[in-house]
Amino acid sequence: MTDIGDDIKSAVSAGIVTEAQAASLLAHVQSRQGQRDHMAADDEPFEFFRGFAEIFVTVGLSLLLGGLFGVAWFVTSALMAGVILAGVSAYLARYYTLKRRMTLPSMMLSVAAIGGAMVAVFAALDTGLTISKSTYLSTFAAGAVISVVYFAIYRLPFAMFLFGINVLGVVYATAANVTTLYAAAQNPSQSLFDLGTGSHLAAASLIYGFGLMALGLWFDMRDPHRISRYSATGFWLHILAAPALVNTGAMSLYNLGGTMGYLSTAALLITVTLFALIVDRRSFLTAGVFYFIAIISWAANETMGATTGTASVIFIIGAFFTAIGTWWIQIRARIMQALPEFPGKDRLPPYHINNRGLND
Repeated sequence: MTDIGDDIKSAVSAGIVTEAQAASLLAHVQSRQGQRDHMAADDEPFEFFRGFAEIFVTVGLSLLLGGLFGVAWFVTSALMAGVILAGVSAYLARYYTLKRRMTLPSMMLSVAAIGGAMVAVFAALDTGLTISKSTYLSTFAAGAVISVVYFAIYRLPFAMFLFGINVLGVVYATAANVTTLYAAAQNPSQSLFDLGTGSHLAAASLIYGFGLMALGLWFDMRDPHRISRYSATGFWLHILAAPALVNTGAMSLYNLGGTMGYLSTAALLITVTLFALIVDRRSFLTAGVFYFIAIISWAANETMGATTGTASVIFIIGAFFTAIGTWWIQIRARIMQALPEFPGKDRLPPYHINNRGLND
């Protein structure tokens, strides 16, 4: 089955079949041969690099492109240096991304290509006096558009992560103002992410988080078996959406103070945990770990004192993550089976378990 999967992925790279067709074909083969019984069912597929060779190549490319960018900047200008970096990186990606399918070098080249283009845009708009808000907006907006184009050409999931970063830049540049920045300097945590203070950045973070979460779910639902680039793309989008949603919501509730603040935050994190289980994405739960620690610390210190409470927090947090990590599939299956039918439920990752506790 592994050979069949590799052949199908090769066919996608060669343009013989589309990603959607490949995902459907692999899902059909899985249903007949039970591939998911032989996969790490309780894992969230993710690939950063495939071996030390990729690290070695990435280091070499980083030095090569860094040196090229520096020389081009000194000899010509920042604008030309950005154009040259973007062009050379995009050309190299034709080999390392489209032909060799090397993960880490492809990610580095995408950063260089998109970053170089953004440097060129910024340099073209820079008047040399003061940097205006419109310059930041235009640069991040250009970066977002270029990221989408890069994703369309090279089909690299990480490019959508760069898209999300640039959209975040647009959102924050739009929401930021002198008053907000001054308040942030006085009390960064409350002013930036506390909805109770009327922060435009906090509201913008929620809008941004919901937007990227919806986009991530769209990719996820096109690949419920998590076997193609759709799932990998969804992963990168969820990585950005989760902190924006969880940190803003939890900070706003936590800053209410007292029992109400703690209990409201706890309720939010329970909701986040259930959502993470339903969509089978651990990133949402991971984003709230610091608030879990704060809540449990408060509860433990109230009943056992500061010293004993601190040790208890470490124990409880460790026990919680060990348990949910070990029995994630089983817990998720019970929850999904208990939930009524809802739109899109059949397009989420499989949740029926067999006698071995693995997905059918």
